Amino acid sequence: MIWILLLLVAAALIGWWLWRRNRSESEAAPAHRPVDPFADADTDVLRGDPRRLRASDLVELYGKTLAVRGTLRLTEGDYAWSEHFLDTGTGVKRWLSVEADPDLEVVMWEEITDADLQPGPRELSHDGVSYRSDEKGTAKYVSEATTGLAERGTVRYHDYAGPDGQKLSFEAFGDGARWELAKGLTLDRNQITIYHQSGADDGA
Repeated sequence: MIWILLLLVAAALIGWWLWRRNRSESEAAPAHRPVDPFADADTDVLRGDPRRLRASDLVELYGKTLAVRGTLRLTEGDYAWSEHFLDTGTGVKRWLSVEADPDLEVVMWEEITDADLQPGPRELSHDGVSYRSDEKGTAKYVSEATTGLAERGTVRYHDYAGPDGQKLSFEAFGDGARWELAKGLTLDRNQITIYHQSGADDGA
C-alpha cells in the first residue's frame, strides 16, 4: 500500500512539474503580432513596393519603362507622402504620388499647360469631366536627386477628385509662385511594376 501511495504522489509531482513548465514556455513565447488583413505583402514581393521608391528605381507602367530621376518627400503635420519624377529618356515625363492614409494610393500625374483653370471653386470641369474640391493645404518638402526644385521648400496645393479615380491637382512651390496644374489617374496596384535598384535597407 505504501509503494502505491508513493507512486501516486510521484505521478502528481511529475504532472505538476510538466504543467508549470508548459505554462512558463507559453508565457515566454512572443505574442502573435497583429497583421493588417488588407496588407498585400505578396504583391510587394512580386511587383515591388511603391513605398520604397527612390531615385534610380525603374517603373513599368502601360508598357513603358520609366526611371525615377528624383523624389519629393512631403510632410504636413503628422502626415507624409512622396512624389516621384519619372522619365523615359525619350520625352515622356510623369509624376507618381504615393500615399498611405492608411490604405496605399498610387496616382500617375501628367502636367497640363493649355488650361486656364485656377483653384478655389467647389467644382471644376476639364475635358468634359467634373471634379469636386477634395483637400488643400501647405506642405513642406525635401527634394532628392533631380526634381527641378530647391533642396527644401514649401508647396501650396489644392486637389480635386473626379469619377473613376480621376484627379486634378494645383501646386505652387514657394511664396508667390504661380499655380501648376496636373491631371491624375489612380492606379490599381497590379498596373505598376517596380524594379528596385537599391537594397531593401536603403529604401525610404
